[in-house]
Amino acid sequence: MIRVVENLAEISSQYDAVFCDLWGCLHDGVRALPEAVEALRAFKAKGGKVVLLTNAPRPRADVARQLDRFGVPTDCWDTIATSGDSARVAMFRGVIGEKVWFMGQNYDLTFFEPPHIVENPVPIERVDLEDATGIACLGPFEPHADPAVNRPEFLYAKQKGLKLLCANPDIVVDRGGVREWCAGALAELYTEMGGTSLYFGKPHPPVYTLARQRLTALGADVPDSRILCIGDGIGTDIKGALGEDLDSLFITGGLAREETRTELQPESQALEDYVASFQITPTFAIGHLR
Repeated sequence: MIRVVENLAEISSQYDAVFCDLWGCLHDGVRALPEAVEALRAFKAKGGKVVLLTNAPRPRADVARQLDRFGVPTDCWDTIATSGDSARVAMFRGVIGEKVWFMGQNYDLTFFEPPHIVENPVPIERVDLEDATGIACLGPFEPHADPAVNRPEFLYAKQKGLKLLCANPDIVVDRGGVREWCAGALAELYTEMGGTSLYFGKPHPPVYTLARQRLTALGADVPDSRILCIGDGIGTDIKGALGEDLDSLFITGGLAREETRTELQPESQALEDYVASFQITPTFAIGHLR
């Protein structure tokens, strides 16, 4: 049986740092979740470090500005590690060549600013698909459209042998209760069609390496046994934690709200059935971060 806890404080003494997801945990894509803010504040007040570990395909400075707009106060977190930063490093090291076809929204264009940590970055040029050496996928052009609308472009890209760099492995996200497709859905489709997709966010190792680097930069030498991963994605947050041999707290009231029958807390049997269907078991579970 998965241990369902009442709040973060119940288990926080076991950890010196948390890697906390954003959407569905700390905010709902529109506004901050007050109980989650207070839970992280309390953790920090006892000396804990909070790394916001997100599959946002943007640089951490952009994510910080977004959090401010959502009303997430800066005193509930210490630093941010994004899949976007991890993917940018790879792109500017040349993993998809110099001529890149971009998929995403205009507000994602900061992705093309070279990261400071890359020496001698490859010069990247955004071009039409016909001229591209690779694809930088930050998300769909239309987040509510079925990913299959991209099949014609993906068929052409596959025939050219283009690699797709996925800056956000999430399949879907809920923005204020409305579900949207993410870059992970496009990468999944491209792979199913025979193309090659490269992933840099949760559950894949590069973004966890970045999160540990961010933690070390805070002056915190925290062993893996004292890190807790918090998230609502069974196939991203929890799978990633398992792959890194880190403990996890599964937020059942996010993406799996209906499947786990979560109101205040998940329904026990529904939770067990849900994790069994993925064969991925979290260390702890809770309805909402509080």
